[in-house]
Amino acid sequence: MSKRRGPSLKTATAPELGAYTHICDAIALLFRPYAEVVLHDLTTETVVYLANPFSKRELGEPSLLHEIDFKPSDIIIGPYEKVNWDGRRIKSVSAVLRSDDKAIGILCINVDVSHFHAVMQTLNALVSVPQIAEKPVSLFKEDWHERINEYIQSWTRERGLSISEMNRVQKQQLVTDLAGDGAFGGRNAAAYISRVLGLGRATVYNYLKRKDPV
Repeated sequence: MSKRRGPSLKTATAPELGAYTHICDAIALLFRPYAEVVLHDLTTETVVYLANPFSKRELGEPSLLHEIDFKPSDIIIGPYEKVNWDGRRIKSVSAVLRSDDKAIGILCINVDVSHFHAVMQTLNALVSVPQIAEKPVSLFKEDWHERINEYIQSWTRERGLSISEMNRVQKQQLVTDLAGDGAFGGRNAAAYISRVLGLGRATVYNYLKRKDPV
């Protein structure tokens, strides 16, 4: 098993807190390079350990616990948002460490989420369609696939269903409703609907012959 770790900085720590430094390293290594872990000593109210530091915090500097509204009765603080020195957005959560029910330290995990926001913006730009854009009339005029897809999505959404979850009675009702809307008028529409619903064509035709769901 690899023993490689990300960069870490350590100052003198109380024995009770020393046991948590490996946890700091493990978290930082798992989420490297996006996570920084800071260990605070509540006795001195200073920073005593840093794993994968990127916030320019320094060992021995004041913990500034008022910034996270720390209270001795707290167990978990956050998640909460901060801004890094270079403007990056940081999502943080802090855990209060105890010994014999006495708060002795705080372990803070700071995650740089700016990269994920950039990815989300890229994905949104990729999948979004301008509202002013209209479907080409010549392309969609006879596209019964599109109409069937939209009908099925609307039908299942109104009922809080997904195709994979539908039972036999629900699929029969959907086939009946599709027929009532003229969905089977397109060439090979029955075969397409059969594939979408995971049914055999014979089953679809049997459903169409029945007046009421069974």
